[in-house]
Amino acid sequence: MLFAIPKKLFMNFKQIRITLLLLILAYVALDTFLSNKRATDWKHPLRVVIYPINADGNSATDHYISQIDSKQFDSFKPLLQREASRYGLNLSSPIQIQLAKPIKILPPAIPKDRNILTVMWWSLKLRYWSWKTDNHQGITPQIRAYALYITPTKNKQLRHSTGLKKSKIALIQLSADTDKKVVHKNNVIILHELLHTLGATDKYDLRNNQPIFPDGYAEPNLKPTLPQRKAEIMGGRIAISKTKAKVPAGLMQTVVGAKTAREIGWVK
Repeated sequence: MLFAIPKKLFMNFKQIRITLLLLILAYVALDTFLSNKRATDWKHPLRVVIYPINADGNSATDHYISQIDSKQFDSFKPLLQREASRYGLNLSSPIQIQLAKPIKILPPAIPKDRNILTVMWWSLKLRYWSWKTDNHQGITPQIRAYALYITPTKNKQLRHSTGLKKSKIALIQLSADTDKKVVHKNNVIILHELLHTLGATDKYDLRNNQPIFPDGYAEPNLKPTLPQRKAEIMGGRIAISKTKAKVPAGLMQTVVGAKTAREIGWVK
Protein backbone atom coordinates (compact mmCIF):
# COMPACT_ATOMS: atom_id res chain seq x y z
CA MET A 1 0.00 0.00 0.00
CA LEU A 2 1.37 3.39 -0.96
CA PHE A 3 2.14 5.86 1.80
CA ALA A 4 -0.73 8.36 2.07
CA ILE A 5 0.18 12.00 2.65
CA PRO A 6 -1.99 13.48 5.41
CA LYS A 7 -4.39 16.10 4.09
CA LYS A 8 -3.13 18.70 6.58
CA LEU A 9 0.49 18.16 5.51
CA PHE A 10 -0.53 18.38 1.84
CA MET A 11 -2.24 21.72 2.51
CA ASN A 12 0.92 22.98 4.26
CA PHE A 13 2.99 22.10 1.16
CA LYS A 14 0.49 23.93 -1.01
CA GLN A 15 0.66 27.02 1.20
CA ILE A 16 4.46 26.93 1.12
CA ARG A 17 4.44 26.78 -2.70
CA ILE A 18 2.01 29.68 -2.92
CA THR A 19 4.07 31.70 -0.43
CA LEU A 20 7.29 31.07 -2.38
CA LEU A 21 5.59 32.05 -5.64
CA LEU A 22 4.29 35.27 -4.07
CA LEU A 23 7.76 36.07 -2.72
CA ILE A 24 9.29 35.52 -6.17
CA LEU A 25 6.67 37.74 -7.79
CA ALA A 26 7.20 40.41 -5.14
CA TYR A 27 10.97 40.32 -5.73
CA VAL A 28 10.48 40.57 -9.50
CA ALA A 29 8.06 43.50 -9.06
CA LEU A 30 10.49 45.38 -6.76
CA ASP A 31 13.46 44.66 -9.02
CA THR A 32 11.43 45.86 -12.03
CA PHE A 33 10.46 49.10 -10.29
CA LEU A 34 14.02 49.89 -9.21
CA SER A 35 15.47 48.94 -12.63
CA ASN A 36 13.00 51.20 -14.45
CA LYS A 37 13.72 54.07 -12.07
CA ARG A 38 17.50 53.79 -12.47
CA ALA A 39 17.35 53.27 -16.23
CA THR A 40 15.35 56.41 -16.95
CA ASP A 41 16.87 58.91 -14.53
CA TRP A 42 19.58 59.59 -17.19
CA LYS A 43 22.15 60.67 -14.63
CA HIS A 44 24.66 58.26 -16.14
CA PRO A 45 24.98 56.53 -19.53
CA LEU A 46 22.69 53.55 -19.87
CA ARG A 47 24.62 50.27 -20.03
CA VAL A 48 23.50 48.04 -22.91
CA VAL A 49 25.02 44.70 -23.86
CA ILE A 50 24.26 43.05 -27.20
CA TYR A 51 24.40 39.24 -27.32
CA PRO A 52 24.61 37.77 -30.87
CA ILE A 53 22.70 34.52 -31.45
CA ASN A 54 22.55 32.26 -34.50
CA ALA A 55 18.77 31.97 -34.79
CA ASP A 56 18.59 29.71 -37.86
CA GLY A 57 21.49 27.29 -37.26
CA ASN A 58 23.02 28.25 -40.60
CA SER A 59 26.82 28.04 -40.93
CA ALA A 60 26.74 31.29 -42.93
CA THR A 61 25.08 32.96 -39.94
CA ASP A 62 27.85 31.66 -37.67
CA HIS A 63 30.43 33.13 -40.05
CA TYR A 64 28.63 36.48 -40.07
CA ILE A 65 28.47 36.59 -36.27
CA SER A 66 32.19 35.83 -36.04
CA GLN A 67 32.85 39.03 -38.04
CA ILE A 68 30.80 41.35 -35.81
CA ASP A 69 32.69 43.91 -33.72
CA SER A 70 31.64 46.84 -31.57
CA LYS A 71 32.39 49.34 -34.37
CA GLN A 72 29.23 48.10 -36.05
CA PHE A 73 27.27 50.07 -33.44
CA ASP A 74 29.24 53.33 -33.65
CA SER A 75 26.32 55.17 -35.27
CA PHE A 76 24.29 55.01 -32.04
CA LYS A 77 26.43 57.58 -30.20
CA PRO A 78 26.18 60.60 -32.55
CA LEU A 79 22.45 60.06 -33.13
CA LEU A 80 21.60 59.76 -29.43
CA GLN A 81 23.93 62.61 -28.50
CA ARG A 82 22.24 64.86 -31.07
CA GLU A 83 18.72 63.90 -30.05
CA ALA A 84 19.32 64.02 -26.29
CA SER A 85 20.81 67.51 -26.54
CA ARG A 86 17.60 68.72 -28.25
CA TYR A 87 15.79 67.90 -25.01
CA GLY A 88 18.41 69.41 -22.73
CA LEU A 89 20.01 66.13 -21.68
CA ASN A 90 23.71 66.80 -21.22
CA LEU A 91 25.32 63.39 -21.60
CA SER A 92 28.14 62.82 -24.05
CA SER A 93 26.83 59.29 -24.57
CA PRO A 94 23.27 58.55 -23.31
CA ILE A 95 23.73 54.84 -24.10
CA GLN A 96 26.93 52.82 -23.94
CA ILE A 97 26.86 49.64 -26.00
CA GLN A 98 29.11 46.64 -25.41
CA LEU A 99 29.25 43.42 -27.39
CA ALA A 100 29.17 40.04 -25.63
CA LYS A 101 30.33 36.70 -26.97
CA PRO A 102 27.80 34.73 -29.03
CA ILE A 103 25.21 32.66 -27.17
CA LYS A 104 24.45 29.15 -28.43
CA ILE A 105 21.11 28.57 -26.70
CA LEU A 106 17.94 30.08 -28.16
CA PRO A 107 15.61 32.02 -25.84
CA PRO A 108 12.17 30.63 -24.94
CA ALA A 109 9.83 31.06 -27.91
CA ILE A 110 7.31 33.88 -27.67
CA PRO A 111 3.95 32.22 -26.91
CA LYS A 112 1.25 32.28 -29.58
CA ASP A 113 -1.37 32.30 -26.85
CA ARG A 114 -1.11 35.81 -25.41
CA ASN A 115 -3.31 35.40 -22.33
CA ILE A 116 -1.88 37.06 -19.23
CA LEU A 117 -0.88 33.87 -17.38
CA THR A 118 0.92 32.42 -20.42
CA VAL A 119 2.80 35.66 -21.01
CA MET A 120 3.75 35.96 -17.32
CA TRP A 121 5.12 32.41 -17.29
CA TRP A 122 7.05 33.02 -20.51
CA SER A 123 8.46 36.25 -19.06
CA LEU A 124 9.71 34.40 -15.98
CA LYS A 125 11.29 31.69 -18.16
CA LEU A 126 12.93 34.39 -20.28
CA ARG A 127 14.41 36.08 -17.21
CA TYR A 128 15.80 32.74 -15.99
CA TRP A 129 17.21 31.92 -19.44
CA SER A 130 18.82 35.37 -19.61
CA TRP A 131 20.41 34.95 -16.17
CA LYS A 132 21.60 31.41 -16.95
CA THR A 133 23.15 32.20 -20.35
CA ASP A 134 24.67 35.61 -19.55
CA ASN A 135 28.32 35.41 -20.64
CA HIS A 136 29.19 39.10 -20.42
CA GLN A 137 32.44 39.84 -18.60
CA GLY A 138 32.14 43.28 -17.05
CA ILE A 139 29.72 45.63 -15.35
CA THR A 140 26.19 44.27 -15.14
CA PRO A 141 24.12 45.62 -18.06
CA GLN A 142 20.90 47.54 -17.47
CA ILE A 143 19.49 46.31 -20.78
CA ARG A 144 20.22 42.96 -22.40
CA ALA A 145 19.64 42.95 -26.15
CA TYR A 146 19.65 39.53 -27.81
CA ALA A 147 20.44 39.92 -31.51
CA LEU A 148 18.83 36.95 -33.26
CA TYR A 149 20.53 36.79 -36.65
CA ILE A 150 19.31 34.80 -39.66
CA THR A 151 20.87 34.48 -43.09
CA PRO A 152 18.52 36.20 -45.57
CA THR A 153 16.86 34.08 -48.26
CA LYS A 154 13.74 34.45 -50.37
CA ASN A 155 11.86 32.05 -48.12
CA LYS A 156 13.01 33.52 -44.79
CA GLN A 157 11.35 36.60 -43.38
CA LEU A 158 12.43 38.38 -40.23
CA ARG A 159 10.02 37.73 -37.39
CA HIS A 160 8.63 40.41 -35.13
CA SER A 161 11.10 41.76 -32.57
CA THR A 162 10.12 42.67 -29.04
CA GLY A 163 11.47 44.89 -26.29
CA LEU A 164 10.21 44.28 -22.75
CA LYS A 165 10.08 47.19 -20.33
CA LYS A 166 9.65 45.18 -17.13
CA SER A 167 12.58 42.82 -17.65
CA LYS A 168 14.75 45.22 -19.69
CA ILE A 169 15.27 42.46 -22.26
CA ALA A 170 15.01 42.86 -26.03
CA LEU A 171 14.72 39.99 -28.53
CA ILE A 172 15.68 41.47 -31.88
CA GLN A 173 15.37 39.73 -35.25
CA LEU A 174 18.18 40.87 -37.57
CA SER A 175 19.54 40.03 -41.00
CA ALA A 176 23.00 38.42 -41.16
CA ASP A 177 24.03 40.44 -44.20
CA THR A 178 27.38 42.20 -44.50
CA ASP A 179 25.96 44.85 -46.85
CA LYS A 180 26.51 48.17 -45.06
CA LYS A 181 22.99 49.29 -45.96
CA VAL A 182 21.57 46.27 -44.14
CA VAL A 183 23.86 46.83 -41.15
CA HIS A 184 22.60 50.42 -40.82
CA LYS A 185 18.97 49.27 -41.08
CA ASN A 186 19.67 46.62 -38.42
CA ASN A 187 20.81 49.41 -36.10
CA VAL A 188 17.49 51.21 -36.59
CA ILE A 189 15.66 48.05 -35.50
CA ILE A 190 17.97 47.63 -32.50
CA LEU A 191 17.41 51.17 -31.23
CA HIS A 192 13.65 50.88 -31.77
CA GLU A 193 13.54 47.81 -29.52
CA LEU A 194 15.93 49.28 -26.94
CA LEU A 195 13.60 52.24 -26.53
CA HIS A 196 10.70 49.82 -26.03
CA THR A 197 12.52 48.50 -22.94
CA LEU A 198 12.53 52.09 -21.60
CA GLY A 199 8.80 52.54 -22.06
CA ALA A 200 8.56 53.96 -25.58
CA THR A 201 5.44 52.89 -27.48
CA ASP A 202 5.00 52.07 -31.16
CA LYS A 203 3.83 55.00 -33.26
CA TYR A 204 2.82 53.23 -36.43
CA ASP A 205 -0.36 51.48 -37.56
CA LEU A 206 0.15 47.75 -36.92
CA ARG A 207 -2.13 46.93 -39.85
CA ASN A 208 -0.02 48.58 -42.56
CA ASN A 209 3.20 49.81 -40.83
CA GLN A 210 2.30 53.39 -41.75
CA PRO A 211 3.56 56.03 -39.26
CA ILE A 212 0.74 57.62 -37.26
CA PHE A 213 0.37 61.41 -37.42
CA PRO A 214 1.54 63.39 -35.51
CA ASP A 215 3.58 61.32 -33.02
CA GLY A 216 4.95 58.92 -35.63
CA TYR A 217 6.21 61.73 -37.85
CA ALA A 218 9.73 63.09 -37.47
CA GLU A 219 8.63 66.59 -38.47
CA PRO A 220 4.86 66.89 -37.91
CA ASN A 221 4.97 70.66 -38.47
CA LEU A 222 6.73 70.40 -41.84
CA LYS A 223 4.97 72.32 -44.63
CA PRO A 224 3.81 70.53 -46.67
CA THR A 225 3.59 67.64 -44.18
CA LEU A 226 4.33 64.99 -46.81
CA PRO A 227 6.75 63.69 -47.83
CA GLN A 228 8.66 63.57 -44.54
CA ARG A 229 12.44 63.74 -44.65
CA LYS A 230 13.22 61.50 -41.67
CA ALA A 231 11.61 58.83 -39.52
CA GLU A 232 10.51 59.11 -35.90
CA ILE A 233 12.35 56.16 -34.36
CA MET A 234 9.20 54.59 -32.89
CA GLY A 235 7.23 55.38 -36.04
CA GLY A 236 9.75 53.16 -37.80
CA ARG A 237 9.41 54.54 -41.31
CA ILE A 238 9.62 57.77 -43.30
CA ALA A 239 6.11 58.78 -44.35
CA ILE A 240 6.10 59.51 -48.09
CA SER A 241 2.34 59.77 -48.55
CA LYS A 242 -0.76 58.78 -46.59
CA THR A 243 -0.39 55.23 -47.89
CA LYS A 244 3.36 54.86 -48.51
CA ALA A 245 6.40 54.89 -46.23
CA LYS A 246 9.99 53.74 -46.52
CA VAL A 247 12.52 52.31 -44.09
CA PRO A 248 15.21 54.86 -43.09
CA ALA A 249 18.67 54.17 -44.49
CA GLY A 250 20.21 54.39 -41.03
CA LEU A 251 20.04 56.01 -37.62
CA MET A 252 21.02 59.45 -38.90
CA GLN A 253 17.72 59.46 -40.81
CA THR A 254 15.79 59.10 -37.57
CA VAL A 255 14.76 61.39 -34.71
CA VAL A 256 13.36 60.90 -31.22
CA GLY A 257 9.97 62.61 -31.22
CA ALA A 258 8.51 64.61 -28.34
CA LYS A 259 6.16 61.87 -27.13
CA THR A 260 8.91 59.23 -27.23
CA ALA A 261 11.21 61.61 -25.32
CA ARG A 262 8.58 61.90 -22.57
CA GLU A 263 8.05 58.14 -22.45
CA ILE A 264 11.74 57.38 -21.93
CA GLY A 265 12.27 60.13 -19.37
CA TRP A 266 14.15 62.69 -21.44
CA VAL A 267 11.35 65.17 -20.76
CA LYS A 268 9.73 65.30 -17.31
